[in-house]
Amino acid sequence: MHILRSAESRGYADHGWLRSYHSFSFANYYDPAHMGFGPLRVINEDRVAPGHGFGKHAHSDMEIISYVLDGELAHEDTLGNGSILGQGKVQRMSAGSGVQHSEFNHSKHNEVHFLQIWITPDARGLAPSYEEAHFSDEEKRGKLRLIASPEGRDGAVLIHQDARLFATLLDGTERIEHSLAAGRQAYVHIVKGSAVINGEYLSGGDALKVNQEAAIVLENGEDAEILLFDLPE
Repeated sequence: MHILRSAESRGYADHGWLRSYHSFSFANYYDPAHMGFGPLRVINEDRVAPGHGFGKHAHSDMEIISYVLDGELAHEDTLGNGSILGQGKVQRMSAGSGVQHSEFNHSKHNEVHFLQIWITPDARGLAPSYEEAHFSDEEKRGKLRLIASPEGRDGAVLIHQDARLFATLLDGTERIEHSLAAGRQAYVHIVKGSAVINGEYLSGGDALKVNQEAAIVLENGEDAEILLFDLPE
């Protein structure tokens, strides 16, 4: 079966310098029907004004993935990492036993638009760690590109959970079928554009929760960018 989570039904916060949509309960947005999906806990779609950002703050026991859509995101943390992330860049920070970091819009003129994703790890108190990778549009065009996995295979960033995150760009007659093994479920998030997922029409910000189905079929894309999470039930 599958359940549509429409973009309009997400939580929303406007802080002036930050506009954020919350797919799951986060900060002042609380909905007991949307606390997460399997180990997937947060998908925040953030737009940060030029010169603004999140000052140094602490995290623990969470796999945090940043997926940059437009602009440049500056990151610093207490592990000694500092970088500028642009479009196509994926950053993974395992907060583990505890880490502090900051995230700012690197530009003084342009907005930065990114997704922040949290996945609960399979163990507590892990040593904090950091990793980033770049995935080109060509790697994602018309196929699922693995960008995060517990094995870190094929250049994907490594996460401490039995979860796999894929990204794709889909347009026209391109069609993708992804099999779901027994005991697995999927969360499909439309980053932009539109596509038909298992017979349902979805557009930017929409998502589909899928379980007890054999496969995910992505087709009829119109300038679509899509994230697919393959998760344990």
